[in-house]
Amino acid sequence: MKKFIYTFTVPKDAIDFNGHVNNVTYLGWMIEAATKHSESVGYGYKTCLALGGTWVAKSHHIDYKRSAFEGDVLQMETWVDEIGQVMSVRYYRLVRQKDDKVICEGRTEWVFVDIKKMRPMRVPEVVINGFVSE
Repeated sequence: MKKFIYTFTVPKDAIDFNGHVNNVTYLGWMIEAATKHSESVGYGYKTCLALGGTWVAKSHHIDYKRSAFEGDVLQMETWVDEIGQVMSVRYYRLVRQKDDKVICEGRTEWVFVDIKKMRPMRVPEVVINGFVSE
């Protein structure tokens, strides 16, 4: 499956008392990347809701490699590595553009749930195809 890539600049409000990007901010960027990727293949939040489901995180894992700082231009890569009946596994890689250094890498397990029952449901075939055929 193809990678989704976008570039952004670290804003001042992402910086913590240690002078670098706050650890929690990376998780927010990962979720933002997943959202942008899903929208780019035509199966963003609203479309999934219309199909009766939504993605809910089962687990997040982040390996911090280096610090990022205000003004750094970062490139986020994300891709769905596998997508099954009710769950998908998504990976992330964040790289600083000026020196091509990896800032962090991550992984999220997402479960597709029925919006009325909030119970796992089968990922609609059209959603799977959206990621597989990109």
